[in-house]
Amino acid sequence: MPDAALPEYALEAEGLEKTYPATRKRAAKPALKGVDLKIRRGSIFGLLGPNGAGKSTFINIFAGLTRKSGGAARIWGMDIDKRPRDARAAIGVVPQEINMDVFFTPYETLELMAGFYGVPKAERRSEELLAAVGLSDQRNAYVRQLSGGMKRRLLVAKAMVHNPPVLVLDEPTAGVDIELRRQLWDYVRGLNARGVTIVLTTHYLEEAQELCDEIAIIHQGAVVACEPKETMLKRLDRKTLVIEPAAPLAAVPETLKGYDAVIRPDGALAVTYRYGQVSVAEMIERFHASGARIADLRTEEPDLEDVFLSLTYNSGNGAAA
Repeated sequence: MPDAALPEYALEAEGLEKTYPATRKRAAKPALKGVDLKIRRGSIFGLLGPNGAGKSTFINIFAGLTRKSGGAARIWGMDIDKRPRDARAAIGVVPQEINMDVFFTPYETLELMAGFYGVPKAERRSEELLAAVGLSDQRNAYVRQLSGGMKRRLLVAKAMVHNPPVLVLDEPTAGVDIELRRQLWDYVRGLNARGVTIVLTTHYLEEAQELCDEIAIIHQGAVVACEPKETMLKRLDRKTLVIEPAAPLAAVPETLKGYDAVIRPDGALAVTYRYGQVSVAEMIERFHASGARIADLRTEEPDLEDVFLSLTYNSGNGAAA
């Protein structure tokens, strides 16, 4: 299909709402509060937020596991209410929980899932998918014999049996070791290079910073930021000048007392400043004016963790499901 015929957005939410009804033990609980979000086709999109922010509710609505209370949702340009079957066929979801029959083999698991989606036998890619996630040698083992990391890779293959253009990964590397995490990152990049739109929720900010083109931060059921990654990293208009003194310092020099300066455990002096308000040359001059000398210096840029904390940590502690 030519690109001109493809939708601009892989997933779209307009005024999306979800309120869980009241029970005997709790009042009605709003989980999503009019979420507007558009995820571009072909991107690797990160959806971040504290526990209970509403990420899983958002994903479950698109996966057909949760009914929305209001608003509209579209997958690959198709409304999930008007064309539910076609919309759901355009998405694959890798859940946090490992949910497979442990008495099937990986090959049988993929064949069964392909059958659920109505994929003709001649068009099934079970062997290809097993190879792609590094499980060819476990083809005929029972799922119960696989390690946790292998099961997680099998979940990815399972979500891809019907060749969906959109793949949602809900905490895909939770609880796996660093080596496997890197392998999964490489596989995700490979899928994206072949045109699959990836939507990633993760608690690992390093993962989002490494993989994602665009990031949305959801907090208390509302989107508090949605920007290209590089733009988001520039939200914090500050840097840190790290000075390693030639001799240990007993305290922050008097000449820098008016600055946001601290001595780190390793003995380095860290001075945080905002762009345009002060120059590095001025801070170095003030440091020299104290009589101290510099052995080395460097600057540090803010990272995604800084942005995440600035948008969520001080915003209150209420939570959504």
